[in-house]
Amino acid sequence: MDPASLIPLGLGWQGVALLVVVALTAGWVDAVVGGGGLLQLPALLLVPGIHPVQALATNKLSSICGTGTASLTYYRRVHPDLRTALPMAGFALAGAFAGATLATMLPVAVFKPLIVLALLAVAIFTAARPTLGAQTALRYSGRRHHGNAALIGAGIGCYDGLLGPGTGAFLVIALVSVLGYSFLQASAKAKIVNLATNLGALLLFAPTGAVLWGLGAVMGLANMAGGYLGSRTAIARGTGFIRIAFLVIVIALIVKLGIDVWTEDLAPLFAAR
Repeated sequence: MDPASLIPLGLGWQGVALLVVVALTAGWVDAVVGGGGLLQLPALLLVPGIHPVQALATNKLSSICGTGTASLTYYRRVHPDLRTALPMAGFALAGAFAGATLATMLPVAVFKPLIVLALLAVAIFTAARPTLGAQTALRYSGRRHHGNAALIGAGIGCYDGLLGPGTGAFLVIALVSVLGYSFLQASAKAKIVNLATNLGALLLFAPTGAVLWGLGAVMGLANMAGGYLGSRTAIARGTGFIRIAFLVIVIALIVKLGIDVWTEDLAPLFAAR
């Protein structure tokens, strides 16, 4: 096996240590409300000599470790309804494969401004309703509940495969606003769904040789620790804390994607004049 497929040769122990700290923090953020990729993926892209696809693939490996740990912790302490979460995860996995296929055919960059607007709407909607997601009050029952959950899973999975940014935020707000779960229950179910979509992405990346297994495993251990600590924090602090963390992550996504839209799309237009 090529050593470079384990850990990039240009990455010293200081770089590995920094990535471990980032992975720990990202695991905590992911476990609370999602959005750890905002930290982990940019850090991987700074690794000397790493290809963007390698960064994406290695990020998925690390994230699976943290999300799996968080899912197990939530399951033991919050007891999310697996009759809803597991089918939703299955539909999300299928949707992720469909979205990844669409990504090869569509100019996905044109969707970024729409994502920014959608996230802005989510932030305003959540901030304007302080009692939103304070407690679970399911809006549907029986087949209608499970049908809506399946649609949410498929839609979120497709979005994750096609674009990606804000997947966790959109999933949590859908579980809260459409199905009527509290932020704590929504976050618990979101981890199970995220685990499925991350696993699907890793299965696509693994045969291509893009995964840096050594680096991903080291970061994965840190992500596991962060996932455990983050899920314990969310459970201990409750829905109010998760709601605030959710708004912080959504605002961070808006800023990050807004900068991307400016630098990639708008700034070149002004420079050309």
